[in-house]
Order: sequence, then C-alpha cells, then structure tokens
Amino acid sequence: MPRRRVADRITAPAARGVDFSVVRRAAPVHKGASPVRTCIGCRKRAPASQLLRFVAVGTGAELRLLPDPARRLPGRGAHVHPDPACFALAERRRAFGRALRLTGVADTGPLAEHVRAASAPPGTTDGGALGPTRISQGRTTDMSTR
Repeated sequence: MPRRRVADRITAPAARGVDFSVVRRAAPVHKGASPVRTCIGCRKRAPASQLLRFVAVGTGAELRLLPDPARRLPGRGAHVHPDPACFALAERRRAFGRALRLTGVADTGPLAEHVRAASAPPGTTDGGALGPTRISQGRTTDMSTR
C-alpha cells in the first residue's frame, strides 16, 4: 500500500483531517461571465448571447422547432448560430432531433425563416434568397438536392 503524503494532513496528535491551507482551491468564477453553449451545426463553442436558442413545440406530427431569442420558452432547448450555413449543416447532420431528444421528425420551417431573416442584410425584402438561376441549356434550377 502506498504511503500517504504528509503535506496534506495535519500532523498534530489531537487534530485530524485535511489541512485546508495546503489544499488547492478552485479558480474563482468571474462575475459577469456569460454561459458558453455549443452550436449544433458547426459544433463550435460560443457565448450564449451569440447563439440562437430554439425549442420543440407540439407532439407527434405537429412537432415544430420555434426560435426562442428571449430564452424564455419552456422545455429542452438547443443552440445554433444565426447563420444559414450552420443551420444547413445541422439539418444535414440531423442534429435537431439528437440535441432535443426527439423521436419524430420536426418541422424546421419557422426556425429556418428566423435564421434567414436574422442573417439578411438590412434593407432587403426577400430575406437574402436568390431566385432560380439560368443555365446555358435554357433550364432553370433552384439548386436543391431534393
């Protein structure tokens, strides 16, 4: 059996226990530090104030993902950057169901609209969406993979 270190014990015969003057203490928590959350799209950590919280509302076929910018809606929430690239990455990775522990497939429409509106430059009315593009053979495509 290995010997105990003497430095962390009080050696006086009447006193027993841990010498708290030797024991390391945890680093003090800074006041005003914001909580850190992980984006489910890009998996990068960021302050919660830079991420958009969303929650699942409804049950079964009526399951929808709603944005919660005020962070007040009840239920389990998850966070994503308000960037269409992070949102698309989260959709492709199917991260919404895992982050919210959902068994069904949720409608991401309201959340997608909020992300699109939040990322659009001020003064645009179409939300930054691009229309169909023309290809040289005369076909139009919306660049979707569905």
